[in-house]
Amino acid sequence: MQKIVDEYLTKSGKSAIEFSTFSQEMVDNIVKAVARVGMEHSEEFAKMAVEETGMGKWEDKVAKNLLATEYIYEDIKDLKTVGVISNDKERQIMEIAHPLGSILAIIPVTNPTSTLMFKILIALKTRNSIILSLPVRAKGVCSYVAEWLYMVALESGAPKNVIQWVSTPNREMTRLIMKDERLALILATGGKGLVNAAYSSGTPALGVGPGNVPVFIEESSDIDFAIEQIMISKTFDNGTICASEQAIIVEKKNMKETLEALKKYNAYLVPKEELSKLENIVYDKKRKNMSGAIVGKSAKYIAKLAGLNAPKNVSLLVAKQEGIGEEFPLSSEILAPVIALYEAKNYSHALQICSRINLYGGKGHTASIFSNNEERITEYSIRMNASRIIVNTPSSQGAVGGLCNNLAPSLTLGCGSGGRTSTTDNISAKHLLNIQRIARPVQRIRREVYAVS
Repeated sequence: MQKIVDEYLTKSGKSAIEFSTFSQEMVDNIVKAVARVGMEHSEEFAKMAVEETGMGKWEDKVAKNLLATEYIYEDIKDLKTVGVISNDKERQIMEIAHPLGSILAIIPVTNPTSTLMFKILIALKTRNSIILSLPVRAKGVCSYVAEWLYMVALESGAPKNVIQWVSTPNREMTRLIMKDERLALILATGGKGLVNAAYSSGTPALGVGPGNVPVFIEESSDIDFAIEQIMISKTFDNGTICASEQAIIVEKKNMKETLEALKKYNAYLVPKEELSKLENIVYDKKRKNMSGAIVGKSAKYIAKLAGLNAPKNVSLLVAKQEGIGEEFPLSSEILAPVIALYEAKNYSHALQICSRINLYGGKGHTASIFSNNEERITEYSIRMNASRIIVNTPSSQGAVGGLCNNLAPSLTLGCGSGGRTSTTDNISAKHLLNIQRIARPVQRIRREVYAVS
């Protein structure tokens, strides 16, 4: 196995050296061509991903693929990534961009094609070679997409082996590549085990921690609008975005209106007597994590599997909860159209619940609020240990950026120190550069300053 790892890294290293000599114009031509093919085949790739993985909705995966190509391209196309990228004459500091070298990109099964195309584009834009570690359950579609993009990159002048992929995924091989000193960086998006392995490998890593996103419907908000937006987010691609809402928190005086709105939008409030059935299906108590069998499945599918008396047109399963933690499995991250609901006594109590959910498996990731009270939006934001506070917006679409706000579009969301990552940013091309700074004097250092008295 080590021999195969050596082959990947040797080829990647040679490619990276050659790529480092490319001009900005050469790089931009390659990136434009690769982005275009991703856009043109976004529907094909989406349908293949759903067919192979059984997760999500192909229509929503088209939107993800377009985010990963069209929106990412528009965001990075004018970014300088070669040679002198800035020259501040007042501060007398010049900045020069250098590539990192060989990058390992871990691709998640929940968003396989979109994450793969996103990581390839930002690697190419920064003159880095990339090795893709593919998810077992999406290796077919990922290999297909990677080959498409690689051939287009070669035709556009990219060096040989600038994109490689492990077509027969192997966890041990991935770990060996991670630990190799020839690797410059790991872009880790995937299961908790692989992401933790990336951080403990000794190689610099940029990754995504788990999300357990609270959404607070504050009393000044339009509750019907808030529920509509939450439904748009939580049912998008059957809840496979890690920034999707996981728990709705509402004050007692607004609970009746909230329940009416949920019913209006075809959500099913799971009765107390059915909660254990739902828990047993969506949560794996041995692994203390969501069950892989329901990730990316529809509410209708999950309801039938659990034996719930949900209506045929159900779009979201809502589980009222009394507590947070291991004794309440539905208080954790569930990447499916299942959401917890909490009734708070008052505003202060609502903040406490939101904070506890945020800290229970979602530190550093994302929190959401619907409110028209700026003071309370600020107070909520300060209380949350979250890199992104999404306001009056579907959290899934808001957190990834570019669609309904001005956050950088990205399929890899930094979670700061709370999520054991090194940045709170939405990861983009600028994070894959070594920036060299040339500093010239702005004043003389006089000898007498350092003279011994």
